[in-house]
Amino acid sequence: MNKILKRIEAQAGVPGLAAILAERLAPTDLQSLLLEVYRARSRDRTPADVLADYRGNRFVRPSQAAPACLLRWEQSAFAQLPPEFQTLELSPVCPLGTTSVLAPLDQNWVVSTARNTEVVSDCTNVLALEAALQRRELLAAQPGSPETVHLATSHRLLRGQKYADPTLSTHFSLFGLCSAGRDRGDLRFELEALGTHIRCYLAAMRAFLGPEAPLRLTVTPFSELARSAPLETALLDPIQTAFEIPCEFDEGRASGRKYYRDLAFLIYAAAPDGREMHLCDGGSVDWTQKLLSDDKERLVISGLGSERLCTEFGQG
Repeated sequence: MNKILKRIEAQAGVPGLAAILAERLAPTDLQSLLLEVYRARSRDRTPADVLADYRGNRFVRPSQAAPACLLRWEQSAFAQLPPEFQTLELSPVCPLGTTSVLAPLDQNWVVSTARNTEVVSDCTNVLALEAALQRRELLAAQPGSPETVHLATSHRLLRGQKYADPTLSTHFSLFGLCSAGRDRGDLRFELEALGTHIRCYLAAMRAFLGPEAPLRLTVTPFSELARSAPLETALLDPIQTAFEIPCEFDEGRASGRKYYRDLAFLIYAAAPDGREMHLCDGGSVDWTQKLLSDDKERLVISGLGSERLCTEFGQG
């Protein structure tokens, strides 16, 4: 990126152009400048240019998932939610920095817009913003409020990075959950919220795939506090009893170690051809602590890739 920026600044004849635009212009002034740039560029485009972009631009091609299948899955998923969950239809965009400020991800992984927003790349980040607002209202009315905010959504995400795996799409649908509340000590809030999320997904997947669908759950403790928590008795055993699926610890999991705080889980499903793939990912994060500047706040997020579920298991 540095080489690209140096080339652009040299061609423009303005050393430090990127820094000037980022640091010296007010956000609204930068927005006005970029809007004019894109308006001028669009005037020079022809219908043939637009059609060529539609054919070749990885950001704009239609999904390979069948809409009717996605709709069936969403109906199954929403039907399994406990009554305490609020369901939301999110905006296509969110505040600039929603992903990179909360999570350890680069801003280049999202699609930033000329209007100082970004296209939603992970709906759980946006649910965290909404949960923080609701928790702030609860705390204002009752300091230290223990009331939990449960949120759910289904949203099409757009991500900027180009995946090496050709089966992964730049945009895809995700069913996401978020539970925000107050620290109860000994990870009691996290264990209860994780259990709620996991049971929702397993019930929805069984409803969608059938009662005999081969599913598997793994749980990873990322912190010493999590390793000392009663994970088997409080989390794994009740789920194994209710759903009769393998429930295991995955101490060797590497993904998510810098993303999740204490605990994380994965749900796997075996495809008809025997391949096992993970469809659902979740865990505890510190985002509401950052948003509310309160170390006692707790948050559990999770998401299931609706696109993969439907293309691999439910297109028929």
